[in-house]
Amino acid sequence: MTSPTPPAEPTYADRVYRSAGGIAGGAVLLALGLWLAGDAIVRGHGSAPWLALAGLLCAVPLVFAFTIRPAVFAGDDRMRIRNPFRTITLPWAAVADVRAGYSSEVFDQSGTKYQLWSIPVSLRQRKRAARAQVRDSASDPYGRTSPTASADEKSRLAPADRTIRELRELAERGAGREGAQGGPSVRWAYEVIAPAAAGAVLLIVLLAIG
Repeated sequence: MTSPTPPAEPTYADRVYRSAGGIAGGAVLLALGLWLAGDAIVRGHGSAPWLALAGLLCAVPLVFAFTIRPAVFAGDDRMRIRNPFRTITLPWAAVADVRAGYSSEVFDQSGTKYQLWSIPVSLRQRKRAARAQVRDSASDPYGRTSPTASADEKSRLAPADRTIRELRELAERGAGREGAQGGPSVRWAYEVIAPAAAGAVLLIVLLAIG
């Protein structure tokens, strides 16, 4: 008589962390650049349309890379960091620490640091959160007015600090999973680098012969 097969662990969709301000700013810059370049292409004379096309080819990938592309995907077994020019995959067992000082960073077991571009640190928001915590502590020094004081404390953190705490908790919880073992892997974003480099070379050539 065969023993029953244990049920598979449930899988959940990755949590995605992105900068809403970065995406909005990137969309505005792309729209402005396309409008200016389109005007130069349609109404420009001589080498102006070609310069506009070359500038567009160089600038659009860079604007996209630094504003819209960055994201952090956190799943049960690993985190995937999509930065402007690289994508880093870190199994939770490879994560040594996640912290936020003046920028958000993750360290692997060898001490290598990776920036989390999609989780910007705002000192203004951090100071505002600190003032709110001081006011709450002064009005209720013993924490007797809220039965969920620990949860309230987390919600009063600055957004970047709250996200870093969530990632640290996911790393601690997932480090022992079988699928979370292994080392970091890095892939360069050639789909961003190649067109930007081609546009830059074309722009230099046009300026040189113009």
